[in-house]
Parts: sequence; structure tokens; C-alpha cells
Amino acid sequence: MKKVFVNGSFDLLHTGHLDVLFYAKTLGDHLHVAIDTDERIAEHKGLDRPVNPLYIRKAIMQSLKPVDSVSVFGSDEELINTIRAVSPDIMVKGSDWRGKRVIGEEYCGKVIFYERVNNESTTKIIEDFISRR
Repeated sequence: MKKVFVNGSFDLLHTGHLDVLFYAKTLGDHLHVAIDTDERIAEHKGLDRPVNPLYIRKAIMQSLKPVDSVSVFGSDEELINTIRAVSPDIMVKGSDWRGKRVIGEEYCGKVIFYERVNNESTTKIIEDFISRR
């Protein structure tokens, strides 16, 4: 069984998220998604984030067709431990991670960078919403 791994905040689910999840699923038999805790998102993206709390983000992720399993992590060490436990053949990261340190890449077979079809991001959606007010 070929295992694929994706991680992220998945705060406001948008088509960019769906694109990467459906793409990742085409690469293997089992897609595991690891989601950042609320505290980790606030630490990295600001105190006004996440928009959706973890229990909502996790429930949505678990209901998506390409996703086979979901876990949660609150630190780099927890993420590494999850990657080691899943032992993925492939880790999929957005193309914006190319050239940057990918946490846990040494514990998977290879990293594939997904080229975004559109320029959607949760931050951009939030900024666009605020600017319309």
C-alpha cells in the first residue's frame, strides 16, 4: 500500500485545498492529513487565526472523499513523530515550500511539490473579505 502525507492548517477550506488533496490521493492508496492545532496556527499566522476551530477543521477534513485518515499536531516534534508513524512514501507540499525546509522530509520516500492551479489562500480570502466591508 502506497501512503501519501499532507499537512497544513486547512482553516477556511477552499478549492486550492481540494485541488492538493485530490491530487495527493492520485499518488497512492492511503492519504493521511495532519492538521495544525489552533494554538500553532495562532502562533504562526496571528492571534485572529484560525477562523474555524480545530474540531470543525478536523470534522470537515474527515468527511472529504480523498482523505483516509486525519491527525493533529501542535509542534514540529509532534509533526515529525506523526510522519515517522505514518511512514509515507510521498509527502505533498505546495509549490510555495520549494527551496524551504520541509519538516520531516527525511522520514518519507520523497517530497512532491504541487503547483497551484490558482492563487487561492485563506489569508487572501480573509483580506478580500475585510476590504469589502
